[in-house]
Amino acid sequence: MDNVQPEGKKQIALNIVNAKSKHKGFGAGSIDLGNVSPVIIDQGIAVIDIAAMHAKSKVEKGIKFSVNREDVPEGRQVWVVWVAVDRTPEGQFYGGITACEMWIDSEARRGWKILADHVNKLDAALKRKIIVEGLGSTERNALKSLLIAHNEEWWAASPDELKAALSE
Repeated sequence: MDNVQPEGKKQIALNIVNAKSKHKGFGAGSIDLGNVSPVIIDQGIAVIDIAAMHAKSKVEKGIKFSVNREDVPEGRQVWVVWVAVDRTPEGQFYGGITACEMWIDSEARRGWKILADHVNKLDAALKRKIIVEGLGSTERNALKSLLIAHNEEWWAASPDELKAALSE
């Protein structure tokens, strides 16, 4: 989940430029997405899929999305989970985690999602919030197993609130 740039390269981040900010060059006033990773949970299996940052995960490729849930009557529920990694002097840990729902009908190549919800949940994860409402026990267990398998030390150092949210 670390997003490590080759030495000598500048870290890429989203620049926030508005009337109040005085943009002063590369990286000034930016949101760093380097410590956030998307996890896709599909049919009870959780995988890290960095392409989901740009809505191009394996399950999203080739899918035409609609904001009308009725357009995907035969779809299956798929989750994008934003996982933010935080750092303290003691080390890294999973700091924020938010889940976003979408429905995919691979055969019809149609899907449903609310992009604004995905963006807002990404923002919430960056702000170290824990929002996993809607995830069933199968999805929570798959996500918990993935996070532990990815880095057991990060899991051990994570807040009790996060651990409890995935243990319910």
